[in-house]
Amino acid sequence: MRVLSGIQPSGDFLHLGNYFGAIRQQIELAGTHETLLFIADYHSMTTVRDGAKRREFTRGVALDYLACGLDPERTLLFRQSDVPEVCELAWLLSTVTPMGLLERAHAYKDRIAQGQAADHGLFAYPVLQAADILLYRADLVPVGQDQKQHIEMARDMAQRFNHAYGEDLLVVPEPFIPDDVAVVPGTDGRKMSKSYGNTISMFAPPKQVKRAVMGIVTDSTPVEDPKDTTTALFQLWSLFASEAEREELFARARAGGLGYGEVKKDLHARVNALFEPMRARRAELEARPRELEAILAEGGRRAREIGRPVLEACRRAAGLGPAPAG
Repeated sequence: MRVLSGIQPSGDFLHLGNYFGAIRQQIELAGTHETLLFIADYHSMTTVRDGAKRREFTRGVALDYLACGLDPERTLLFRQSDVPEVCELAWLLSTVTPMGLLERAHAYKDRIAQGQAADHGLFAYPVLQAADILLYRADLVPVGQDQKQHIEMARDMAQRFNHAYGEDLLVVPEPFIPDDVAVVPGTDGRKMSKSYGNTISMFAPPKQVKRAVMGIVTDSTPVEDPKDTTTALFQLWSLFASEAEREELFARARAGGLGYGEVKKDLHARVNALFEPMRARRAELEARPRELEAILAEGGRRAREIGRPVLEACRRAAGLGPAPAG
């Protein structure tokens, strides 16, 4: 069974939300499934307007994943833009995609509500996203509950294209929502996201990581009073703790006498313990840029081998290009 994931390179470092919400599961899936992971640099063009920064961010995402344990022998890691066939498939899909479907996209409506300009790239984002999935005949696409609509839209486009041209040209994918996917809060209590500026980055400079952890928003409850263990601070701390540790700390919090500062200091220590070995691996990889480029180039080559026959079949069915011989 083929599993496909993608991540947009939109900032300097990936963060705890990426790690606990996606990276861990993607690496684990590689042990039991054929897995592909692309760095969505085409998609990043809707937000990043600096070409040099896009390359830097793309390289950073690759380094982060490899440092976290992704094995390029078991997972195809590649740049989206190294497979230009995805853009042609996006055009083919756009011809069967109703405007109303795109207008209902949650991500589009959210971006507009936040004041982002409504350019065509933002509006047509779900079509390119569907092409990402359908080009590789992916069976499963791991997503959070809030991203399920993206897969439903890709399913709709695949079914419409198959119906229009009378063949099962495109695999209709299924969303895969693991039971243990963590919804990671940011330092301000909202979902952790670069767009909110509330992240704790895995590989940012140590002082920056400490500042983010110690800056987690809390209330003014005195040390001696009971604490609400459902807040962002305790949820973040829980990600690094065992069940027994959670029960013990939560009992102390509910009884009173536990200060937020103590929890933050312990959380900071746990963040360092988990990510320091990965930070060292990342530094080693960063010092070998040719090796990193070779990994991405090979991943792109192999991804094109998978995707090109899918596009060619769609082109033939749609009457594009020369007629088949015979």
